[in-house]
Amino acid sequence: MTDPSPPGSHGHSIADVERDTGLAKDTLRVWERRYGFPSPARDPQGERRYSDDDLARLRHVRRLLDAGHRPGRVVALPLAQLLALDTQPSAGRMHAPAENGWPEGADWLALMQRMDAAGLRDALQRSLAERGLARTVTDTVAPLSVQVGLAWLDGRLAVPEEHLFSEAVQQVLRPALAQAMAARPSQPPRVLLTTVPGEPHSLGLLMAECLLVLEGCETVPLGVQTPLVDISRAAVAARADVVALGFSAMQSAREVQTQLARLRAALPPEVALWAGGRGVAGRRPRLAPRAHWPLPRLQDIAVAVARWRAEAAQRASGAARTA
Repeated sequence: MTDPSPPGSHGHSIADVERDTGLAKDTLRVWERRYGFPSPARDPQGERRYSDDDLARLRHVRRLLDAGHRPGRVVALPLAQLLALDTQPSAGRMHAPAENGWPEGADWLALMQRMDAAGLRDALQRSLAERGLARTVTDTVAPLSVQVGLAWLDGRLAVPEEHLFSEAVQQVLRPALAQAMAARPSQPPRVLLTTVPGEPHSLGLLMAECLLVLEGCETVPLGVQTPLVDISRAAVAARADVVALGFSAMQSAREVQTQLARLRAALPPEVALWAGGRGVAGRRPRLAPRAHWPLPRLQDIAVAVARWRAEAAQRASGAARTA
């Protein structure tokens, strides 16, 4: 026997939906039990069959999860409400990591101590499915990076475990980043991302790029430790609107300020300079006001993008009035 449903009405298997949306089969089954959606039909063999409407709703659910919404608030919403939420600015939707400890950390560190690469990747994939890309970055990878650094300092983790963590995060986040890029058209600002010489940490750049792409920005990633003169040249060649640098806690305040001052002097005045990471957290900028924007938290990225776009709109409006 064959599925009697008309072509396209309930023509998608659970594997089709997983491939199209990036939502894991287990996640779809859990949502079905917990939220009553999706509610697939069954073919004569008892296999789930999803409609075109189901697929459309699930695509928007995935986009909203990636932008920081929680599953319990969006999974069961009708398509019209999902569309309304999907068009809202995301600057106010980010959730900061818990400040009173991070109880999940011990389980993650145990995976690293066992050198369980597959288990670590699976845990990160589950976080993506349950939390979406934005909250996986801010609520999982960011606090976990802090825990890994502390565990390395006190001897609970060594270099191999730290490298295992970094590789697992990149293997999981990069495909999710590519999917996010394909799902939305880019718009200004165009952001060039790198670190200065002596700053080898790359995960902060990857996390920042994920959040920038979710804000609709076009990114130009250069990797780490780019000489200042090459950053300036690349910014001009790429027609970048913003140069974003990452600084880890290993950087001294004096060195951070020196590097920022040199780069600010080398960049065209219309190119904004953003400095992010723990290396700028709690440090008062010594450059002239607006010479650069300090973004100590990942959650500051959405605010910075919204601010840049508002200021760009004001400049365009002023130019139109004087033309």
